[in-house]
Amino acid sequence: MNQRRSKKVGTVIGAVAMMATVPLVLSGCSGSSSSSAGGKVTSINVLDYYNQGNDKTVIGDYLDKCGAQAGVKINRTEVPGGSLIQKVLQQASSKTLPDVLMLDNPDMQQIAATGALSPLSDYGIKTDGYAKGVLSAGTYKGKVYGLAPTVNTIALFYNKDVLAKAGITPPTTWAELKTDAAKLTSGSQYGFAVDANATYEGTWQFLPFMWSNGGDEKNIDTKGTEQALQLWTDLVKDGSMSKSVVNWTQADVNDQFLAGKTAMMINGPWQIPALNAQTKVKYGVAQIPVQSASDTAVAPSAARSGPSPTRATRRSRRSPRRSSTA
Repeated sequence: MNQRRSKKVGTVIGAVAMMATVPLVLSGCSGSSSSSAGGKVTSINVLDYYNQGNDKTVIGDYLDKCGAQAGVKINRTEVPGGSLIQKVLQQASSKTLPDVLMLDNPDMQQIAATGALSPLSDYGIKTDGYAKGVLSAGTYKGKVYGLAPTVNTIALFYNKDVLAKAGITPPTTWAELKTDAAKLTSGSQYGFAVDANATYEGTWQFLPFMWSNGGDEKNIDTKGTEQALQLWTDLVKDGSMSKSVVNWTQADVNDQFLAGKTAMMINGPWQIPALNAQTKVKYGVAQIPVQSASDTAVAPSAARSGPSPTRATRRSRRSPRRSSTA
């Protein structure tokens, strides 16, 4: 990577890392980026999975601003989240990674381990002042490969009017959740909703219940995990939660909530713009219930990893944690 390109990519990465949205940004230098005959960088390629709704617009606006600041055109490609890693691994193998890549922090180390990325220090990007969790999420073998523009988690969202009418305060334990969800289930309205589909989104939503009950993803054959799964199963069996949750995405769950089809849901702050844009549902946010009042709630935290050029490009030149909440 030449010095001019490194500076341009570093400018974009540094600006994106200061955004107030959801991920960690990763970048890789690609031979497909445009430059003039004199070596001046004229465009930077970006790959992310914000391909729907408010996220797509917000990320796109920030990228355009970053490009304007760096004096380059941003060529953005969006893919569905479920196919991102496969595409990234294919690009890493074929040495066609884009200049800027967004990943969920659990995936960052997997991609860095392939040798496809290079650390932010190569761009002169400083990491002083970042929270330990943000740096940890973007670090592999002692080197920082990405910085989170923002970090998010998930919580219990509830319809204030519906709960108030039923004389219910947000549940804090599993027993309260089961009782309240049953009481709030009426007609076309379910008491509770989660995303239980067989993707990373479903896993993301289940982890707080498992972790808070002593479960561990490294060994799921435990009583803690079994009890957490049984909670969700019981909520479906008694009719407090729709059987369709096994097919819903987090966006689908939010749509159900906005339509008045569920009184409570598990979701994240990325839904807040859509929630604030409507006036029909007055919502509140509470901690995800735990099995016992003495248990500590443990929620996941996510970022999406930051900027880094590919080693493959350099060779050719020479020839996706936990956080406890009180």
